[in-house]
Amino acid sequence: MPVAWDEFRLVRAITERGALAPAAASLGINPSTAFRRLAAIEAELGTRLFERHRSGYVATPAGEAMAAAAARMEEEVARFDREVADRAQTPSGLLRVTAAAPLVTDLLMPMLGRFRTRYPKVQIELVVSEEALNLSRRDADVALRATRDPPPNLVGRKLATIAWAVYGPVRGDADGANAVWVSPSEAVAGGLFARFVAARAGPERVAMRLNTVQGLCEAICEGIGIGPLPCYRGDRIAGLRRLSGPDPELAASLWLLTHPDLRHAARVRAFMDHVATEVAPLRPALEGRQAG
Repeated sequence: MPVAWDEFRLVRAITERGALAPAAASLGINPSTAFRRLAAIEAELGTRLFERHRSGYVATPAGEAMAAAAARMEEEVARFDREVADRAQTPSGLLRVTAAAPLVTDLLMPMLGRFRTRYPKVQIELVVSEEALNLSRRDADVALRATRDPPPNLVGRKLATIAWAVYGPVRGDADGANAVWVSPSEAVAGGLFARFVAARAGPERVAMRLNTVQGLCEAICEGIGIGPLPCYRGDRIAGLRRLSGPDPELAASLWLLTHPDLRHAARVRAFMDHVATEVAPLRPALEGRQAG
């Protein structure tokens, strides 16, 4: 009896995550269901697909082969979806957009509202995520990302430079050599901002570490410490002032990216043109050229 496509997906998920619970969560099923299905697959095939260890599940050669087949099948399905989408000439259908939370709240949401007014036949699925989703697998159609190194397998356009500077409360002695800092954690931008703060303040002068830009901004506003913020955000807050000029060490580029097979799809092309047009007048603020 042929093995169903869903079973290939299950084996691949377990292989990639090394455990039943996260694999089941990624597929929207219960771990107990995943356990029963895996046992049934192995019984049907007459071979073990995973070795069970205390540290997790390790694929056997048969499991690795099945996971690799699942990856090839998934890519073919995604390729078919992209080809079908490319044939549509009128902007319509589902458009999956991903962006990090600060870009969504500060930039993207108003643009999405105006896009929907202009293209009412396009339904938007917005995925707010700090992680770079896999556009090749159609986890998203378009990504708005602040990055210095966009993936080489994607295409798109650089919209602006995002400048960062050090900010502190308008009131208070924040300029001294003994100022207390708040710092992004090592999990943010590969530790770039944490290293920036560490080069200027010893551990005893870091009052708080956070893993979100929103939290960092709130901490600075509350007077917990000084710290780096994107200029387009820090400059808009009346209670904050710049304590430095835009620092090239922290600058990143704002990119709008998609998969090469999707760039000519009507809804994707319309969205990318719309966002590029909307970002253009915001470039001075994004690039830190409108300090108050």
